[in-house]
Amino acid sequence: MSELIHSIEEWLMEYGIFGLFFVSFADSSFFPIPPDVLLIPMGISNPDRVIWYAFITTVASVLGAILGWFIGKKLGRPVLRYIISEERIQKVENYFNKYGPVAILIAGFTPIPYKVFTIFAGITKVQLRTLIIWSIIGRGARFFLEAALIMVLGAQARPFIEENFGMLTLIGGALIVIVYIIYLIMRKKKKTV
Repeated sequence: MSELIHSIEEWLMEYGIFGLFFVSFADSSFFPIPPDVLLIPMGISNPDRVIWYAFITTVASVLGAILGWFIGKKLGRPVLRYIISEERIQKVENYFNKYGPVAILIAGFTPIPYKVFTIFAGITKVQLRTLIIWSIIGRGARFFLEAALIMVLGAQARPFIEENFGMLTLIGGALIVIVYIIYLIMRKKKKTV
């Protein structure tokens, strides 16, 4: 399976920015390959265009999230069962119940498969506007962080990201949750005053 995915990555790389747009769009709704596998090597080979690549990746990812939302809204939970196990669906449901729309932000920034959250947002009838806003913030933060690392580290960005990005995004996700909890507590205190 990994050979097939690697072949698809190489094929998409040949299409440059169009391949990047496609994989970014598709990753947010139905495709198993994350856009990072194209964004990073393209950014390293063209560091003066890496911000543009991060922008394209973010826009395409948000558009793909909209498609994922429509898939969830129209086709529902059975579609998710083709992508992930019922156990993971329950985890995503728990994230939505616990964190609300911020779960979209967390998923957009972390290595969690984003398509699961966009489809689930449609299933749970999260407002499309909410999905778009949190997708822009979460996906943008992720891809522009990668672009910044490429600008600072150059070719060394790839091994650094491969070794550390998962941990960095999980820490970032945890910080987002902490800030959100603080926000909820402060909002609750304001209402009681």
